[in-house]
Amino acid sequence: MTVFHFFNCAILTFGPHAVYYSATPLSEYDTLGTSIKAAVVYLGTALVKLVCLATFLKVSDNESFDPYQELLKALIGFIDVAGLYFALTQLTHRNISQNHKFQAVGLGWAFADSVLHRLAPLWVGARGLEFTWDYILQGLEANANLVLSISLAALGSLMWLRKNKPKTLIPIIYICAGIVATMPSITSYLRRGLGWYFPEVVGFQLFTSLIMAFISWQLFAACQRPSA
Repeated sequence: MTVFHFFNCAILTFGPHAVYYSATPLSEYDTLGTSIKAAVVYLGTALVKLVCLATFLKVSDNESFDPYQELLKALIGFIDVAGLYFALTQLTHRNISQNHKFQAVGLGWAFADSVLHRLAPLWVGARGLEFTWDYILQGLEANANLVLSISLAALGSLMWLRKNKPKTLIPIIYICAGIVATMPSITSYLRRGLGWYFPEVVGFQLFTSLIMAFISWQLFAACQRPSA
């Protein structure tokens, strides 16, 4: 039963990444190399963030919400945006379209995040003697993070790669990108500041990911339309 529970949680956590790659044109255009490069950039970005967090944040004995610490953590979190910028603009890619590039980068980014933050807890905890919903919720959280990562990559593609875009959409693109980039700080505030439980936070992340995916898709479609 414990091994079965572990495999169920692992499939829920990592399976959607494989399904997304195989069910979209990414597999047809062989964008696996782009996703791997993005994953490597994520790991480097995570290392830089870890050093910054260890250097500038103080260790707290309680779980109370500290606005100053959370603001500093949010600013450090924007290192992810810098890493995503590097992955989208500086890495050498195969001759693929902008549409496929941001999806491949977002997919590799989300997969590396899931491996780094969820594989070890799953291996240690989901194989325990007692069943718990926490690891299923972690799988759902990984799915929300996958959607948010691809949405952020799409918004980054519009910001940094598409030159001719309607000026009226530029503020909306930057606002949406800022919301997605600060999502870890938002969820931290919900947990520590408002006292939300883990299922409520995951539900919020799933709902927000769907909303941001819809908005990103609409913005991307609007920027692709030829101007009159």
